Amino acid sequence: MTMSFNFTGLLNRLKTTAPTVRTLSVSHTLAQKVPCSLWKLGRLNHVAIVVPNLEKAQSFYKSVLGAQVSETVPLPEHGVYTVFVELGNTKLELLHPLGEKSPIAGFLQKNKAGGMHHICIEVDDLKAAMTELKEKKIRILSDEPKIGAHGKPVIFLHPKDCDGVLVELEQA
Repeated sequence: MTMSFNFTGLLNRLKTTAPTVRTLSVSHTLAQKVPCSLWKLGRLNHVAIVVPNLEKAQSFYKSVLGAQVSETVPLPEHGVYTVFVELGNTKLELLHPLGEKSPIAGFLQKNKAGGMHHICIEVDDLKAAMTELKEKKIRILSDEPKIGAHGKPVIFLHPKDCDGVLVELEQA
């Protein structure tokens, strides 16, 4: 199954634009927008995938694909078990519900085979990002950052404000 996301639309919603700078071209319609923000969007940290069978998924990435796979770590504050698969330039995060009240249990009920859950992007100043995003009417799913799987503060942005993608921002 192939999934595509409108990252350009998402990034445009997250950036503040300066006045449009026009460049000469044959069509005279090429314009560049220059972001100016108090915080900087960084690299893609990971893509999170909800799996119905964590041990089977770990085995697939480790034994079949030969990836380096972490041990299972419970994160009770987030209601998930998490496993990271190292990919060199980024990671996959395998998620499985921890308890009946896990926020991803409902995801698995709707998507029995699992699937892509969220993307995580690093930012250099999470507090400044939160302030600016709130001003831009981007909903944040918690009032304060929580400590994520990497031991760093994280927030999640409402998928309806991010072109259907649940976006996690993590302090770099």
